Amino acid sequence: MMNIAVLVSGGGTNLQALIDYQKKEGDACPYKIVCVISDHKDAYALERAEKAGIPSTIRSPYAVMGKETAQASDRDTKRRAVSDAMLADCKNYGADIIVEAGCLTVLAGNIIEEYKDRIINLHPALLPKFGGVGMWGHHVHEAVLAAGEKESGCTVHIADGGCDTGRILVQKKVPVMPGDTPDTLYERIAPKEHEAIVEGVLMLIKEYEKSF
Repeated sequence: MMNIAVLVSGGGTNLQALIDYQKKEGDACPYKIVCVISDHKDAYALERAEKAGIPSTIRSPYAVMGKETAQASDRDTKRRAVSDAMLADCKNYGADIIVEAGCLTVLAGNIIEEYKDRIINLHPALLPKFGGVGMWGHHVHEAVLAAGEKESGCTVHIADGGCDTGRILVQKKVPVMPGDTPDTLYERIAPKEHEAIVEGVLMLIKEYEKSF
C-alpha cells in the first residue's frame, strides 16, 4: 500500500473522490491518504479531511512565513516557502506519492527533486491547451468557451515544477454544448475529474512499484 499526501486549495471534491474510492475498496485499495495539506486556511477540503479522520495542515504563505513577511515577499519566494513546508509535512507523514487535487500552488524547489516523478496534478482542461499561469478554475472554462472549442475535459499529469507541464497520464473529454456557461461546462467536467484523479493515482502507483 502506498501512502499519499493530497494537496488542496478549495472545496476538495477531487479529494472526496479519492476518499470515497479508498472507503469502497477497503483493504484492496492500493493507497492510503495519510495527510491533506492546504495552501488556504478556509478550504472546505479541510472539513472533508476531518470528517474522514485524515490529519491535515495549513501551509498558506501567512501560515508558513508570517503575515508581514508574506506581504513583503514576491510570488516566487512565497511559492518556495509553501513548497518547502509541504515537503516537510509529506516526509513527516511518510508520503510515497503526492497528489495535487485542486492545489493552486505551483510546487518548486526540493519537493520536485525529492518526489521526482511521484507528484501528479489535476488540471481542468485538455493540456497542453489552456494551461499555464492564470489558468485555473473558472478562468479555464471561460477561456475554452471564448476560444470556441468543441470539446474540453481534464488532465492528470506528472508535476515537474512548471505550470501545468509534465508528462500526461490521463485525459477525459466532454463536449462543449451550445449555450454553455463556465458553470455548465464545469458541471459536465467535474465527474470526469473524479474519475481521472483516481485513475491517475492508480497509474502512478503501478509506475512507482515497477521502479523497485
